[in-house]
Amino acid sequence: MRFADDELTYDAFLGGKLRLWQPRNGYRAATDPVLLAAACSARPDQSVLELGCGVGTASLCLRSRVDVQITGVEVQPAYAELARRNAAEAGLKMEVLDSDLTSLPPDIRSRTFDHVIMNPPYYGPGMSSPNIGRDTALREQTPLADWVDIALRRAKPKGCVSVIHLAERLGDLIEMLNPRAGFIEIKPIAARAGKPAKRVVIRAQKGRASRSILYNPLVLHDGPEHRCDGDDYSHAARRILRHGSSLEF
Repeated sequence: MRFADDELTYDAFLGGKLRLWQPRNGYRAATDPVLLAAACSARPDQSVLELGCGVGTASLCLRSRVDVQITGVEVQPAYAELARRNAAEAGLKMEVLDSDLTSLPPDIRSRTFDHVIMNPPYYGPGMSSPNIGRDTALREQTPLADWVDIALRRAKPKGCVSVIHLAERLGDLIEMLNPRAGFIEIKPIAARAGKPAKRVVIRAQKGRASRSILYNPLVLHDGPEHRCDGDDYSHAARRILRHGSSLEF
């Protein structure tokens, strides 16, 4: 199965520096994969694996910022095909494999990576979306513990695992990462100053001594509420979302 062109939109990311095809109806990337890419501290020529790459948003945002070797794994073939198309049209090299992360192909199981990044589904079993693509992307079918285990298996010793998830799963994620990873850095993501963080970005290093660092939140929007047309991103958020800068922890 693949999407017909009239089922797609061609959307701008990073202030128009990157444009990506994604389904009109289905899972559509917003800020989370861009923030995940910004959180990855990869250096030029390092290797990066993205688990659940969708149409390639996080990987290609990262590849736009730094010249790394990107491999993406995506369970939905139509989304994987879009990731390949998006990479080719952007002129960015990216290897994309159609695979469930719990049954990775031998080539991937035999390799380790400097960085593993992931944006796992946020929602547990329950009422599902009528759109299969959206439901697969957003609703947890593979347990979060399996995502973390596979990410750690594929990371090199001292390699970095980066994940964005709901703030309410922070305790679970720290427990899943320990004791196999340490130097756990936590960056809360809040919509506005004074509002509770609903997302967290976590970075952890495989095999490091266990300690955690909680940083000040990234505040996405200025002001106490949205009061006018157009975006009201904070300066820090605009640097990431519009200009492709890295996320400062």
